Amino acid sequence: MELIATARFKKAMDRASAATAYTERITQLVADLTRSGLEVSHPLLEAREEASKATLLVLTANRGLCGGFNGNLIRAGVQRWRELGQDDRITERRLEVAGKRGIAGFKFRGDAPDVAYTHFEDKPTYDEVELIANRYLEEYQSGRLDRLDVVYMKFISIAKQQVAIETLLPLGSLGDAAEADSPQVQTQYEFLPSPKSILEEVVPSSFKVRLFKCFLDSAVSEQIARMVAMKSATENAGELIKQLSMEYNRARQGRITSELMDVIGGVEALK
Repeated sequence: MELIATARFKKAMDRASAATAYTERITQLVADLTRSGLEVSHPLLEAREEASKATLLVLTANRGLCGGFNGNLIRAGVQRWRELGQDDRITERRLEVAGKRGIAGFKFRGDAPDVAYTHFEDKPTYDEVELIANRYLEEYQSGRLDRLDVVYMKFISIAKQQVAIETLLPLGSLGDAAEADSPQVQTQYEFLPSPKSILEEVVPSSFKVRLFKCFLDSAVSEQIARMVAMKSATENAGELIKQLSMEYNRARQGRITSELMDVIGGVEALK
């Protein structure tokens, strides 16, 4: 299982790395547009004063044997879910969970997900994620959704992954995050054929690729966690075999010694 996880991790990491540069650049583009001073107007960029309808999406795994991966995500998801419930401004909540472990974890705590996804494995495709993203965009623009939070395992490096909780809608929050991570650079843009036509394409795409990146990061982190867990399990099993072998040899040696003593005692008795 360690070797299988290693192979899957390599493939998942290649896919995540290929999407990282594009995701960061298009997120930075949205951030530049929001602070450029231009007359930039798009429904997805406008924060709502009364955000009463919130959705929480938690990304977990379908399988276990990956250390604390699922447990950490479920605990963070439960905490954010309760925080949303304690917020007086939010009157309507919806819980969506991807992964059988997360679904079971929330049900065990008495919070059954409103929407559950079990078809995302270690190779989430853009087409699958785009279907969910389009639904979120349509709900946000129609007023049925005011805020979208995503809980996932963020991939930083092979040695470091951490639970992340990000607000993906409205998109202005993405611009704030990109602005905090990057130096202040004044960028001038020329829109051809028009700013409206460019924004109609760029803004929804930035949300879709950002959500897709969350799925990719979670898939990579899952394989790393499983690889580490199976390596530890293999080492622990080897140590346990060694200890049991020593105990077995001691017991066998003691039994042989006891039988020899019985034979010697019998010979002495015959004499």
